[in-house]
Amino acid sequence: MQPVTRWTEIPDFADEAAEARFWEAHGLDGRLMATSVHEADARDSTTITLRFDPRMLSRIKRIARSRFLNYQSMMKQWLAERIEEEMRKL
Repeated sequence: MQPVTRWTEIPDFADEAAEARFWEAHGLDGRLMATSVHEADARDSTTITLRFDPRMLSRIKRIARSRFLNYQSMMKQWLAERIEEEMRKL
């Protein structure tokens, strides 16, 4: 799989089939994703506690490592994406 290291390397696609073919052979470099995640100012954050099954947390951490991301940042990104999706449904 060929890594995409710059956003400009992603072409404009004619259709979904062309996009699918591109992503079958390419993947986003984890460092590109890490530099694209907005880090909130610590003053704008609230600390919470979540309890996870140890196996689930291990799997989350493994996914984050494969993407060169901090697992907590990745989880915040997932939550932000899901919140946007849910808000569109309202």
